[in-house]
Amino acid sequence: MKGFIKGMKKTIVLGALLLFAAASGYAQESRQDVSLSAYGLVFEPTINGNAVQLNGTGSLGALASYRYMLTPRSGLELNYSFTQNVQKYNTSFAPNVRIHSRQQELSGAYVYTLNFKNFNPFAELGIGGMIFSPLQDYRTNYLDSVQNTNVGGLFGAGMAYELSPSFDIRAEYRGFVMRAPNFGFDNFKTGRYEVITMPSIGLAYHF
Repeated sequence: MKGFIKGMKKTIVLGALLLFAAASGYAQESRQDVSLSAYGLVFEPTINGNAVQLNGTGSLGALASYRYMLTPRSGLELNYSFTQNVQKYNTSFAPNVRIHSRQQELSGAYVYTLNFKNFNPFAELGIGGMIFSPLQDYRTNYLDSVQNTNVGGLFGAGMAYELSPSFDIRAEYRGFVMRAPNFGFDNFKTGRYEVITMPSIGLAYHF
């Protein structure tokens, strides 16, 4: 009986040591990261539809992301981006309309990553909302516009270069597909979809 109890104690101690080692290894594995990037609206498309022409000015913005890796290759990501630019409308009844707006993105995406030493290419696909909030300042010449929240699809692909186990540089092409905004005016509805192009570059911290 004493031998059995002694053997059980050894088994329990060995099991505890193995669990501790496994837990330590899991804790040291970086499954999460946060990143902060700068991005630019550099390829604003011209949208034509319903006798309305719409285009936007270029601008610089900021993008914050949180990524959680479910496996070494598959992860989930949450994004928030912010910029300001001017949406320009031309119609037969209201030429040269300008609406200065704050543009904010809230999105979630699935991310697939590959690993080649320090280089980690990735692609993502998801959904989100783009919020256009009009600003009543000197860059706006059409009053009574209201906020638009347009649901759309996010897609992108990029490359992360690992500087250390904790940091990497991340560059990405990002696109967001949605209906063109009209700020609450039926006369500004193009009835068309547009792709907002948002190339970005930034720094990510893994923990």
